Amino acid sequence: MGKAIELNSSNFEETIKEGVCVVDFWAPWCGPCRMVAPVIEELAGQYEGKAKICKVNTDEEQDIAVKFGIRSIPTIVFFKNGKQEDTIIGAAAKQAFEQKIDALL
Repeated sequence: MGKAIELNSSNFEETIKEGVCVVDFWAPWCGPCRMVAPVIEELAGQYEGKAKICKVNTDEEQDIAVKFGIRSIPTIVFFKNGKQEDTIIGAAAKQAFEQKIDALL
């Protein structure tokens, strides 16, 4: 079973530069983030080997959040080959994430 990749300033650029990468910007105190977390973990297993499903704790990695203009969480950003392609702000249904991932694959 795949597991979401924890990103930080040392592995962020390297991780997103190739292929499809989904990054969940979250924080431990955020209620909607906790609602999205199980969906993110499910997607990590579902798309293992096809897309990278990642998480950034905005409390610990504020520099990354600032770089991408993250103003509210959860914010899920979809990258393809290092380029930001799409964004979902707030909690959303698993289908919404799947549609965006499938469109990039």
